[in-house]
Amino acid sequence: MPSFDTVLEPNLVEVRNAIDQTSKEIGTRFDFKGSSAKVDLKDKDITLYGDSDFQLGQVMDVLTAKLTKRSVDARFLDRSAKVEKIGGDKVKQLIKVKAGIDSETAKKIQLLIKGSKIKVQAAIQGDTVRVTGTKRDDLQAAMALIRKDVADVPLSFDNFRD
Repeated sequence: MPSFDTVLEPNLVEVRNAIDQTSKEIGTRFDFKGSSAKVDLKDKDITLYGDSDFQLGQVMDVLTAKLTKRSVDARFLDRSAKVEKIGGDKVKQLIKVKAGIDSETAKKIQLLIKGSKIKVQAAIQGDTVRVTGTKRDDLQAAMALIRKDVADVPLSFDNFRD
């Protein structure tokens, strides 16, 4: 039976490369000279450091520019963590790289497919959503529907089987 998987997977190699490029640019830019601005990556957590909220915003702008240049969607970054003060006037912010569809989004996709009149079924399997149907055209219509209605996360489709 034809099927495909809806996944949320960033290219972590490109994320690491973008962070390395950001660190190089921070080291060479005049407005960052003598400051504590830097970027760290541990597993899927990016930590931004700076002397002020404004400088933290500049570091974030450089990072998003480098990610965009390396064709990594900026929607993979979860900036929900607050800016923390770390002694003196220095600040840091933790940014998580999203990987895997969370249960809320998976349920939204499943309800979207059930609510449509397309003859396909959606099943949540861990951090992916598998969509199966009898016709390839129905699956492609389901892909288009998901792309159109779930625009807040950069979803991709894997394992298209016929």
